[in-house]
Amino acid sequence: MKHFRISFLVTLVCLVAAGWWGYQHTGITGALSALWIALILGVMEVSLSFDNAVVNASVLKTWDAFWQKLFLGLGIIIAVFGMRLVFPLVIVAVAADLSIPDVWNLALNDPKGFSTHLTNHHAEVAAFGGMFLLMVFLNFILDHEKELHWLGHFERKLGALGKVSSIAVMIALGVLLGSLSIVDEAQKMVVLISGIWGVLIYVGVDALSSFLEKEEETGGNVGDMVKRGGIGGFLYLEVLDASFSFDGVIGAFAITSDVVIIMLGLAIGAMFVRSMTVYLVHKGTLDQYVYLEHGAHYAIGILAVIMLASMKFHIPEVVTGLIGVAFIVGSLWSSIQYKRKHQLALGQ
Repeated sequence: MKHFRISFLVTLVCLVAAGWWGYQHTGITGALSALWIALILGVMEVSLSFDNAVVNASVLKTWDAFWQKLFLGLGIIIAVFGMRLVFPLVIVAVAADLSIPDVWNLALNDPKGFSTHLTNHHAEVAAFGGMFLLMVFLNFILDHEKELHWLGHFERKLGALGKVSSIAVMIALGVLLGSLSIVDEAQKMVVLISGIWGVLIYVGVDALSSFLEKEEETGGNVGDMVKRGGIGGFLYLEVLDASFSFDGVIGAFAITSDVVIIMLGLAIGAMFVRSMTVYLVHKGTLDQYVYLEHGAHYAIGILAVIMLASMKFHIPEVVTGLIGVAFIVGSLWSSIQYKRKHQLALGQ
C-alpha cells in the first residue's frame, strides 16, 4: 500500500479541485457531476494504461531508487501537465493559428470549440502515437535473442525474423502506407509525416540509448549515469507514456469538453499508473509472472492498430481497455501455469 500513498493523496487533491471547479460553475450539482466525471476518467486512464505500467516496469527494474523516484516525480509532472494539458493546447494553437494564452481562454470559455479543434486533428495524433507503439511492439516480438516465448512456435518464428536488419522499421512503414488508404485525401500528407515522426522518434531514442550504453562500456561519465538510471530509458518511457496518453486525451473529450476536469481526471489515472510501475518493480512481479511482459506488448500492438484504425472508425474506449485487460489476464494465467510446472519439475 505504501507505493500508492502519493497516488491516493493526488486523487484526493484532484477530486477536491474538481468539486470546487464544478461548484464554481453550477453549484452543488456541478460539483457532484465534476467529481463523478473525474473518477470515470481516472478509471479509464488506468484501464487503458495498465499494459503501459508493465512495460515501464520491464525498463525500470534495472534502475536505482534515484531514477525510479525521478520517473515518479518529474515524470508525472511531464505526463500530467505536459501531455494531458499542454500538448492538446499546442495542437489547437498550431491548427487555429492562435497563441497558447488564447487557446487556454478558448478551452475555459468555449470548451466545445476547443474540443472540435482537437478532434479535427485526431488523425495525425493517432498516426504518431500508433506508429510509436507499433515500433515498441515489433521490436519486442521480433527479438531473435528472446528465449521465452508465450505463443510457442509461432512467436519463435516471428522472433527469427528479427535477424533481418531494420525489419521492424520496414514493417512499420508498410503499415503506415497501408493505413493511408482509410484517410481522406486532404489528410494523407500530414498523416504520413506524423507517422514517420513516430517511427523517427522511436529510432532516435533507441539510438541515444545505444550510444549511452556504449559510453558506459568505455567508462564514460555519461555511461555511469545510464548505469545508475537510464537517460535514454527515461526519454523512452516519457515518449511511450505520451503515445498512450493520446488515446486517453482524445477519448476524454467524448465524455466531457471541460479541459480542467479532463486534466484532473487523467492526472489521477496517470499517477496510479506510475505507482503500479514502481510496485511491479519493487515486488519483482515480472520475474514471478514471466509472460506478463509478453501480454502487455501484445496489448500495445493491438492498441497501435486501434489508434491507426481510429483515423476513420470510432472505437469505444471501453473496447480498447477490455482488449488490453484480456491480454494481461491471459498472460497472467499462462505465467501461473508456467510457474506451477516449473515448481513440479524442480520437485521431481
